[in-house]
Amino acid sequence: MDTDKMARDNASDGGSGKKKLLFAAETEAIIGAAMEVLNTLGHGLLEKPYENALAVELRLRGIPFEQQPQYEVLYKEVPVGFYVPDLIVMDKIVVDTKTIDHIGDHELGKMLNYLKLTDLRVGLVLNFKRAKLELKRVAL
Repeated sequence: MDTDKMARDNASDGGSGKKKLLFAAETEAIIGAAMEVLNTLGHGLLEKPYENALAVELRLRGIPFEQQPQYEVLYKEVPVGFYVPDLIVMDKIVVDTKTIDHIGDHELGKMLNYLKLTDLRVGLVLNFKRAKLELKRVAL
């Protein structure tokens, strides 16, 4: 499964030869905002309040985003429907909010499809089900 290890950028870090995560600072900013949402609201609500609260927190932090943009789904160049992600942050990162038992292969596979549909390279699945934020970073 393409997850964190696939998120490594091919560029080296200051000549040290170490690889760095693509959009590391941006994803850390989103994760910080998500942690604030969880700490403020607590866990156990439905997904939509977390999505909306994360949008508020991103706005308060001056982080640009779009909530619920539509992307056309094509099959052999024929429109067959739409994909509507929770959030697109900084025009770079797909964010999917969840309140599920745990993030599994199903959610990671969906995120890979979301990245392909949006032509973006990095996604975050954020799970607000428990007192500790669960997250998975996915990259193409």
